[in-house]
Amino acid sequence: MSLSKPNRSAATISSNRVAPAPVSGICVTCLDGCEGPCEIGRSALKGREMIYPQPFGKITAGAEKDYPADFSHFNIQGTCVGAIGTAADSDKATFPTVDCTTAVGADGSIKLAFPVFTGAVGSTDIARINWEEMAVGAAISGIIVIVGENVCGMDPQLELKKGRVVKSPEMDRRINSFKQWYNGDGGIIVQANVEDTRLGAMEYVVEKHGVEILELKWGQGAKDIGGEVKLKTLERALQLKERNYIVLPDPRDKAAQEAFRMGGISEFERHSRLGMVTEEGFYKEVERLRKLGAKYVTLKTGAYRPADLARALKFSSEAKIDMLTIDGAGGGTGMSPWRMMNEWGIPTVHLECLTYQMCERLKAKGAYIPPIAIAGGMSMEDHIFKAIALAAPYVKAVCLGRAIMTAAMVGKTHGRLMQEKVELEGGDLAEGYERLFAVGSQLKEKYGKDFAKLPAGAIGLYSYIDRLKQGLQQLMAGARKFAIKYIDRNDLVALTRDAAEISGIPYVMDSDREEVEKILG
Repeated sequence: MSLSKPNRSAATISSNRVAPAPVSGICVTCLDGCEGPCEIGRSALKGREMIYPQPFGKITAGAEKDYPADFSHFNIQGTCVGAIGTAADSDKATFPTVDCTTAVGADGSIKLAFPVFTGAVGSTDIARINWEEMAVGAAISGIIVIVGENVCGMDPQLELKKGRVVKSPEMDRRINSFKQWYNGDGGIIVQANVEDTRLGAMEYVVEKHGVEILELKWGQGAKDIGGEVKLKTLERALQLKERNYIVLPDPRDKAAQEAFRMGGISEFERHSRLGMVTEEGFYKEVERLRKLGAKYVTLKTGAYRPADLARALKFSSEAKIDMLTIDGAGGGTGMSPWRMMNEWGIPTVHLECLTYQMCERLKAKGAYIPPIAIAGGMSMEDHIFKAIALAAPYVKAVCLGRAIMTAAMVGKTHGRLMQEKVELEGGDLAEGYERLFAVGSQLKEKYGKDFAKLPAGAIGLYSYIDRLKQGLQQLMAGARKFAIKYIDRNDLVALTRDAAEISGIPYVMDSDREEVEKILG
């Protein structure tokens, strides 16, 4: 059985005419005269545009490869005995009392009301358009939101002096919209890639906005190249070429300009450069960011080969960074090259199991192990529990990229429909939001007259987190674990022999074998 689906996908708006050959994905009978609805056929007309999921910048897209092991191959263990973290008393050990807070930072001083944070919301259109919903939603939920790469560099109103950022209204908007609603839990992280570093974006956010958490980025789980966006005008392409980005085709080229004018190409691509990691360079950059005024420094790495995971863990340990986010293949917010997103990198479960093995080796040496976050295609409370348990006690939080964005976008959509209804029929929008959202009255009681100022997408995100919290509390109570810190690998059971071999989690038929023998005598 093929794990991949080549040459046809809803993500590339392509399909086969008849049944596809399993390996190539080409129609079993490719007909001369067919207009080519498949990805090959569409590539014959649109070429490199077909590398990416479509419509680009308006969607998020998740890998559709069926990996041989994922979180569904593990189940959560429940028990009817005892309670850890509270009294073994039926009146006290109730699921609403489960503590779902967590903390990251080398000293544990970054508190999160719930153990999740957003993916990096960078310079793409879908990220820019939905930023306020996600930032405000994160602020009122007490979780972390991340400003992704290239925000300054992509700002149309960016002002530079000697090649360094002196004004970026878009970055200002990103940070201020979060700060306006920040309640003390969670926080805002600003990421930096090669271009951000060259432009002095980190200096700008620290000096102007007092940002405390800066993140270095080696990559993400959806691609092994730098980030990309599409540019709809020649003027915009030329502007970003002048800012030293990679722009394809070169907008200065007369043939490219003519192809754009004629409609042969409808857009330009802006790409970021590949980072080049060295151990000495990493330590120097961490120290530089700390000297700039960063209170915390974190690292985001992708689904690279195991040796690179070892580098990330070793370097992070030596530099005593405040969080390491490890992003498995199949994740991402969906602007990655489509085949790359499905076919490169180590899947999340495999990557997390390798992480656990390497952390155990560091622990045996007495080394510092930074708080670890796992990312890569997760969305629900069972994913959160399993991700924390699979590499316990090292995993402190989970990154939910597409899932959090989906909640924000759906909340925004229904908020817009409610606003249209109120404008047409009359009434009060705040009352409409109370009827629309299950958490509406709860938020109105908390924020009073400011409730009406909340973006509907932020309320949707808060509602989603509220649901995740109760779902996680129920799962944890069933495992008799009444705080995040008590979740461990013994709370999982492997449903297949392969999953057991990969993870070291006992196969279901072998689980509790010694205890069973003691009970039965």
